Amino acid sequence: MTLSIWDLVFVAVFGGGAWYLFSGTRVRELAVAAAKRSSELADIQLLDQSVALSKTSLSRDGNGIWRVWRQYRFEYSRDGVGREIGHIIMLGPRLQAVLVAEAPTVH
Repeated sequence: MTLSIWDLVFVAVFGGGAWYLFSGTRVRELAVAAAKRSSELADIQLLDQSVALSKTSLSRDGNGIWRVWRQYRFEYSRDGVGREIGHIIMLGPRLQAVLVAEAPTVH
């Protein structure tokens, strides 16, 4: 039995897709944990206990290695009534930033 080049391409594409989905699931779990930790530290309420993938691209890390860059969106509340949007940025499996708006000041 011999494999054609198309068989190898199919296996590579299928394997790459499976790897992307598997690693994406793990990175999403890490993003949810980061959102929970950040919510506790900032004294805000994480709504829905989840994050949603909003952007993805490729970027180099500090060592020059290409990684998948992902931006996740989550919703939080300061007072339990309103909803605000925050973002988590992951580069590969590493947390890069958690972005939440500053609390408005009332004069």
